[in-house]
Amino acid sequence: MAENNKGTGPMADHSHPAHGHVAGSMDITEQEKTFAGFVRMVTWAAVVIVAALIFLALANA
Repeated sequence: MAENNKGTGPMADHSHPAHGHVAGSMDITEQEKTFAGFVRMVTWAAVVIVAALIFLALANA
């Protein structure tokens, strides 16, 4: 597959973005809030599952 490159350089050259985007300049506050909410939800779900398993173990005894 490399023989088809014909010396034109890498397939994805990220050194000169065509749309003018500069890496690290995007406002990601909404993504950070969403991820924090997701982590909080997963943490609470894990706590509820562990509590339910403990309850089931104690109720079965």
